[in-house]
Amino acid sequence: MDIVLITTLLASLFLLIGIAEPLAARLRLPYSVILAILGILIGASAIFFLRTDLTDALNPVAEAILGLPIRSNVFLYVFLPTLLFQVTLGVNLRRMLDDWVPILVLAVVAVIVATLSVGYALSWASSLPLAACLLIGAIVSTTDPSAVVSIFRSISAPRRLARIIEGESLLNDAAAIALFGLFMGFVMLGVPDPKLGAAFARFPLLIGGGAITGWLAARIAVWIMARFSQFELAQISISVALPYLAYIGAEQSIGASGVIAVVTAGLTLNLTGPGRLPPQAWTNLRELWDVLAHWAGALIFILAALLIPRLLEEVRVEDVVLVGVVIAAAIAARAVILFGFLPLLTVLRLSPAIERPYRVAILWGGLRGAVTLALALAVTESFRVPVEVKRVVGILATGFTLFTLIVQGTTLRTVITWLGLDRLSRLDQALSRQVVAVALQTVREDVARTTENYEMDHDIVRSEAKRFGERLDTAVKLAEDSVDIVNRDRVTLGLIALAGHERDTILVRVRERTISARMTEQVLSDADRLIEGARSQGRSGYQQAARRSVAYGRAFRTAVILHRRLGFSRPLVRMTADRFEALLSQRLILRDLGAFIDKRIRRIHGRRVADLLHDLLSRRVEAVETALEGLRLQYPGYAEKLQRRFIRRTALRLEEREYTAMREDGLIGAEVHTALMQDLAARRSAAEQRPRLDITLQRTDVVRQFPLFADLDDAALKRLGRALETRYVNAGDIVMHKDRTAKSVFFIASGAVELETASQTWRLGRGEMFGEMALLMKKTRRAEARAIAPSTLLVLDETRFRRLLDRSEALQEAVRASAAKRGIEPQTLFDVGNADTA
Repeated sequence: MDIVLITTLLASLFLLIGIAEPLAARLRLPYSVILAILGILIGASAIFFLRTDLTDALNPVAEAILGLPIRSNVFLYVFLPTLLFQVTLGVNLRRMLDDWVPILVLAVVAVIVATLSVGYALSWASSLPLAACLLIGAIVSTTDPSAVVSIFRSISAPRRLARIIEGESLLNDAAAIALFGLFMGFVMLGVPDPKLGAAFARFPLLIGGGAITGWLAARIAVWIMARFSQFELAQISISVALPYLAYIGAEQSIGASGVIAVVTAGLTLNLTGPGRLPPQAWTNLRELWDVLAHWAGALIFILAALLIPRLLEEVRVEDVVLVGVVIAAAIAARAVILFGFLPLLTVLRLSPAIERPYRVAILWGGLRGAVTLALALAVTESFRVPVEVKRVVGILATGFTLFTLIVQGTTLRTVITWLGLDRLSRLDQALSRQVVAVALQTVREDVARTTENYEMDHDIVRSEAKRFGERLDTAVKLAEDSVDIVNRDRVTLGLIALAGHERDTILVRVRERTISARMTEQVLSDADRLIEGARSQGRSGYQQAARRSVAYGRAFRTAVILHRRLGFSRPLVRMTADRFEALLSQRLILRDLGAFIDKRIRRIHGRRVADLLHDLLSRRVEAVETALEGLRLQYPGYAEKLQRRFIRRTALRLEEREYTAMREDGLIGAEVHTALMQDLAARRSAAEQRPRLDITLQRTDVVRQFPLFADLDDAALKRLGRALETRYVNAGDIVMHKDRTAKSVFFIASGAVELETASQTWRLGRGEMFGEMALLMKKTRRAEARAIAPSTLLVLDETRFRRLLDRSEALQEAVRASAAKRGIEPQTLFDVGNADTA
C-alpha cells in the first residue's frame, strides 16, 4: 500500500478524533458512541464504493481503508496496554481501596456471572456447543465504562461512584480476557463440553503470574528512572516502554495475564513514582500518558467500528434472535449483581451501600466497545475455529456491541435525567450558594489589593466597589437566608467548606513544596475523605474521616506483625516514616483553618456553627498532637530531623523565588539564572531525601538501652533479660486497667504509653517504666495506661522487681523521681517494701 495514502488516512483519522469530541458535546452523546458511528459510516462507505458502479474514483481510498492492517493483536498489544496504564497512573489507589468490595464484585464476579449466563442461555437457544457459547459470553462480558464515567463527571456526580466504575474498568478486562483465553482453547481443541472446575483452576496462575511480572517490571523501571533524575525525557521514555514490556513478558514468557501485569505495573509506578521522581517530571509524565491514552482510546474505537460492516455481512434472521438472547442474558446477569448480590453484601456489612439510582445508571451504562470487538476479531482470524462458530461469534458480539452503543449509549443521559442524577440536591444547592458567597468575598479582597497596586481613579474604584458589594451582599444574604436548611445541615455545609479549604491549602503547600511530593496523594486522600464524609453523614462522617487520618490501619498492623514475627522491617520503616511526615503536614495545615472559619464561615452560618467547627478543629489538632507525641516518644530525634528537612526545603523554595524575581527584573541574565537554578536543583535533590528511620531492636540490646539499668553488670543484665516477659500492644490497647491489683511493672522498649488518672494525664516513651507505684505501695492501681503507638513492653513480676530495686541505685533514683512528680513521699515506698521483705 502507498505510504502517502496510509499517512493521509492516519492524518484523517486524527482529524476525525479532533472533530468527534466537540460534536459529542454538541449532540450530548457519549464520545465513544460518536467515534463508533463515524467508524461504522467510514467502513460501510468503503464497502459501498468498492461494490457500486456509480464511480471508480474512490476505489483506491476504499481499498486503502479496508486494507488497513487491523488485527486483534493490534488492539490487544498496542492500544489496550496504553489505556489501562494511563488509568492506573491517574487513579487514587488509596481511595479506591475504600470500595474494593463493590469494585471486585463488578470486575470479577459480574464478569463470571455474565459469562455463564450468556453461555448457558445461548446453549439452550442454539445448536452451538457449550464451549463456543461460553466463549461468546466471555467476549461480551467486558464493559467499557468510559461513557458513563464521563457523563457522571459532567453532572458532578459523587467521585466515589466514578471511582467504582474506574476500578471496574481496570480489572474487568483482565477477568474477561482470562476467561476468553480459557474457552478459546477449548473451542480450538474441539472440546464441546468443558469442565469449568479445571478451567477456573488456571486463574491463580493467570492473576498471580501477571501481578508478579508487572510488579517486578515496575520496580526495575522505577529504579532506573531514579538513577536518571537529571534526564526527564529519559524517565518519560522508560515509562512508555514499561506497560508493553510487562504485557508481553507476562503473556509470552509465563503464560500469565498481560492485562493484570499492566495494571500492577501502573499501580506500582503510581505508588512509588511521586516519591522517586522530581515533581515536574512526574507531572509531565502523567500529561504525556493522558494524551497517549486519548489517542489510543479514539483510534481503537474508530478502527474497531470499521470492522462492523464486514462482520455483519452474513447476518441471518435467526442470528437476530440470538442477539436478543445475548442482550437479555447479559443485562439480567448485571442486574442480579447490582440489585441482588451488592445489596446483600451491604446488609451483611461487607460492602458500602450504593444508592439505587446509581445502580440503575451503572446497569444501563454497561456499554460494550472496542475490547469486545477485538476479542471477536481474534476468533474470526483463527483458522482452528470452525467456520460457523467464527461467523456466529462475529455477528453476536458485533450486534450486542451495536445495541449497547446505539440504544443504551444514546439514551444514557436521558436515563440519568429521569433518575434525577443531574439535579443538585437541596443541600448541594445551599452549598453552591455558600461557595458563591465565600468566593466573592475572596475576589473582593483581591480586587481591592489590585486596584491599590495600580493606583486607579478613586471614583471609578468606589463606583465598581459599590456595585460589587451589592452583588456580594445579595450572595451572602442568599446563603444566610436558606430557610429550608436546618441547623444540622448548616453544620454539614460548614464542614464541607472547611474540608474543601483544607484541600485547597494542601494544593498550595504542594506547589510551594512545603509538603513533599511523596506525601501529596496521602494528604489529599485524607482531605477527600473529609469532604465525602461530611457530605454523606454530616458531623459524624467528618469526625470518622478525621479519626481515620490519624489511626493505625490494617496495613500498618500487618507491617508490625511482619517486623515482629519475621524480622522483615522495610514496610514498617516506610509506613512509620510516612506517618511521621503525614502528621507533621496535617499539623501544618490545621493551624491555617481557624482563620478561614472566622473570616468566611462565621459570616454566612453564624457564631454557633463557627464555634462548633472550632471545637471539631481543636479536637483534630489534639488528636494529631497526641499521635505525633507518641511517635516522638517512640523514636526520639526523628521528628527533629524531619523538621530540619522542612526548613531546608522552605529555604530552597524562597531562594528559587528570589532568583526568579531577579531574572524577571533584569538584574541577572539567562545564563546566570540557569547556572543558579542548576545548583539549586542539586541541593533540592539532596534535601528531598528523607532521613533514615531505624526501628530495629535486637533482643540482646533491649535491656542495655534502659538508663534505669545502667549500673548493672553483664551477668545481672543477662539474668534480667531472661526474666523479662515481652508483650506487644497496638495503638489504643489498654495496657494497665484501673482498680486492679498491681502484680507487675512495665518497661517501654519501644512505643509510647499514656497514663490517665482522675486529675492528670502524662505520657511515657522508650526507656521509661510505669506501674511501679501501686506495686510498691500495695494498693490497687489508680491510673489507666493506654498505648498511643504500637509498642513493645517488657514486663517484670513483683518479686523480681523488688530484688532488682534493691540492687540498682539508678532504678531507685527513677522511682524517687517518679514519686516526687506525683506528690508521693519516696521514703514511704521503700518503707513499705522493706516491711514486706522483713
